[in-house]
Amino acid sequence: MTLDVLEVARVPPAYDFDSIFNSTNSLTIPLTFFDLPWLLFHPIKRVFFYRLTESTPEHFHSFILPKLKLSLSLVLCKYLPLCGRITWGPNEPKPNIVVSQNGAVSLTVAETDADFSRLSGYGQRPVSELHTLLPELPVSNDSATAFSLQITLFPNQGFSIGVVSHHSVLDGKSSSMFIKAWAHLCKQNTVSLPESLTPSLDRSLIKDITGLDEEILELVRSLKEDKTNKRSLSPNPARTIADDVVLATLVLSRDDVERLKEQVKSESPDRSIHLSTFVIAYAYAWTCCVKARGGNGERLVSLLFGGDLRKRLDPPLPATYFGNCMFPTGCFIRKAADFEEDRGFVTAVEILSDLVKGLSAPKVETIAKEFTVGFDSLAVTSQFGSVSGSNQLQIYESDFGWGRPVKVDVVSIDQGEAYSMAERRDESGGMEIGMCLKKSEMDLVVSFFNNGLQKLKSLFLCVKFEFLTR
Repeated sequence: MTLDVLEVARVPPAYDFDSIFNSTNSLTIPLTFFDLPWLLFHPIKRVFFYRLTESTPEHFHSFILPKLKLSLSLVLCKYLPLCGRITWGPNEPKPNIVVSQNGAVSLTVAETDADFSRLSGYGQRPVSELHTLLPELPVSNDSATAFSLQITLFPNQGFSIGVVSHHSVLDGKSSSMFIKAWAHLCKQNTVSLPESLTPSLDRSLIKDITGLDEEILELVRSLKEDKTNKRSLSPNPARTIADDVVLATLVLSRDDVERLKEQVKSESPDRSIHLSTFVIAYAYAWTCCVKARGGNGERLVSLLFGGDLRKRLDPPLPATYFGNCMFPTGCFIRKAADFEEDRGFVTAVEILSDLVKGLSAPKVETIAKEFTVGFDSLAVTSQFGSVSGSNQLQIYESDFGWGRPVKVDVVSIDQGEAYSMAERRDESGGMEIGMCLKKSEMDLVVSFFNNGLQKLKSLFLCVKFEFLTR
């Protein structure tokens, strides 16, 4: 495939900056102890695919693209942190997001001859091809860009929107809220947002009363490979992605989820077990991946996810709080055999259920310890699963006026053994699970995944038949 970059534009907020900044030179937004752990992580990368076969390239460039740019400029007035940069001044105790009067979001416009249907599909695709649909997010020792976008036209097929964001600026919920807000303004031809899409930017709602900021910063410094510049914002080198690494999306239907729930109910003695779709999907994907990896059953494995604490804090944050508000929780240093045996899936559900229940009364003051335990386990674990996204984010509601996205991919899962999670596009109650693995391992995972579901379906059909013939 070839990709031609047609334009790299800077899109500022539409309003007069003087009215926003009250004649000050810049807007400073502090990072909280929920933001700081992600300071040196690699950015979050997502691609939204929109099918558009009825529009000519001329119509796209003369009508659709200008409309996307205008609505982007309008929505940025409410989402000002995205126009900024992370800096850490010599006299500042911690980094801040600084939005200057000339702040803007970089927007790359490109065109490709790639097959839209293949790249936006659910099957295996080289992750390197998806990266061409994403812009750069410049970062240096002194400054890190908050956010950038790329709109790529597939002539007479559709277009994609590539979103790259610095993880210290926002989490998955905030990112999804922004995309839906942008889509709302574009589709409705309006300048106002509903309350549910209007972000709360008040970082004073999260108070550091136990010295967590400094504790987190010490943890971040300890992760740097280059320890000569303690204030450097440059992340450690990115993981090298081999040519045979592919991204694929596995699907659990609503019926699949219900059958998996029934399996747990029949095999687990815990009557209060938490059987959300998220827990079921994560447990099933995790056990398939552990089985596919194989090897010695004594090898150590770990799994982790982040829980959204907006509603769980005391007092709770607004549902539209913009930033990070994720608490890491996981199960570390378990034997692979725990998940490979016949009861492995149920074991994973029980573990994840307990972790979710623990989020009902989280001890926020332990957030640094939780991150430390997770990072330390990386050195001794042979397989580390984590999750990006959730079926609660409703990413398929992002309609800019030309229909909902036909597919959304989280490409940044290629930097670790992570899964992406999203609701099923065309069916409530199901789940889409993105994975990025070497092709040989992906083939094994897909086999375990599909064969396990087919076996379970056949079992339930047999049970149903026996019941009906009694």
